Amino acid sequence: MQNKQPLWTRSFTLLALANLLMAIAFYFMLPILPVYLEDVIGAGKGEIGIVLAFYTIAALIIRLFAGWAIDTYGRKRIYLVSYILFSLLFIGYPLAFSIILFMLLRFVHGLTWGALTTTSSTLAVDIIPSPRRGEGIGFFGLSMTIGMAIGPLIAILIAGDSRYFTLFISAIFITMIGVTLAFMVKYPKFNINKIQKKISAKNLIAKPAIPISLNMMLIMFTYGGILSFIALYAKEIGISNSGPFFLVLSIGIGLSRIGSGKFFDRNGPLLVTVIGCLFLIAGFPVLALYANAIGFHIAALIIGLGFGVIMPTFQAMINNVVPQERRGAANSTFLTSFDLGIGLGMVGTGLLSEWFGFKTTFLVSSGVNFAAVLYFLIYSSKHYHRNLKLR
Repeated sequence: MQNKQPLWTRSFTLLALANLLMAIAFYFMLPILPVYLEDVIGAGKGEIGIVLAFYTIAALIIRLFAGWAIDTYGRKRIYLVSYILFSLLFIGYPLAFSIILFMLLRFVHGLTWGALTTTSSTLAVDIIPSPRRGEGIGFFGLSMTIGMAIGPLIAILIAGDSRYFTLFISAIFITMIGVTLAFMVKYPKFNINKIQKKISAKNLIAKPAIPISLNMMLIMFTYGGILSFIALYAKEIGISNSGPFFLVLSIGIGLSRIGSGKFFDRNGPLLVTVIGCLFLIAGFPVLALYANAIGFHIAALIIGLGFGVIMPTFQAMINNVVPQERRGAANSTFLTSFDLGIGLGMVGTGLLSEWFGFKTTFLVSSGVNFAAVLYFLIYSSKHYHRNLKLR
């Protein structure tokens, strides 16, 4: 029976653990940097959004080339080099004393993040048995979810009021453990790199992945606003510690990931995507209209359930409509849209909140998710089934 093929092999487990440690280091920054930039550097909300967006802009730029490179030269070398550089760049944070320096550092760091996450996602798909792709991507994504849960909490405990240098050194230590685990993975070998491909739009972008990736971009616009500004929104409504929001958000993501992957493998993407978008459409108004601790954390759970369904479902979809030798391009196309959505969400939320306040901005986010599910029903779902038949 194909569905009895093992999922939790040694290599899959090591890759997931390495991804977890990378995620913890990444989520260290989210609750700390906005507050640090506002309180220490004196940046405004709009400036904070732009600084944080530089990270995803860099990842957006590098992802397309990373996808081409890993399809042409293989996964292992790019993955390991990217991981090492990602780790070492944390030492630059205590040395950046101005907005311009932060922009530069976040840009370079984002380049390593874009290459690293594109390669790790492609490696995961390579290792996961194809009949269990939705389930496997869902579980692999849990490593990022767990990082989201514990990263901000650990960061807040380490940093306290001003221990930022200790936090950045801790990030280096954690990611170097991840690098060690990454060296222990047994990397799949494929005969796809014998003919070097020229850099061209056709090779950089996987055309069948575009509609689903655009759908992901719409949804990630709202996710970018949450990640970057929830700490400031919490302060605005009288909640001193935003760490539990990330914990509850990640619990919602984790709960929905566990079951949604299997559901996708057995029944396809239609119903599970609609359910995920409905959670998002409902969750943002709760966040906006119930501005107290109870509403704040209920919203985190509802929004987490929605994002936890959508992310692995869409990623499994794009990998199902391309051949193996185009997985790098497909994942880079998908993750480019993913990052573009987050980056636009960071800037858009910063500007909208400065003009209209956070509550109105979160209501707009609900409307964006409604537009996303309409687009899925009208076009993305049909495109997926049409291209799936061509495989």
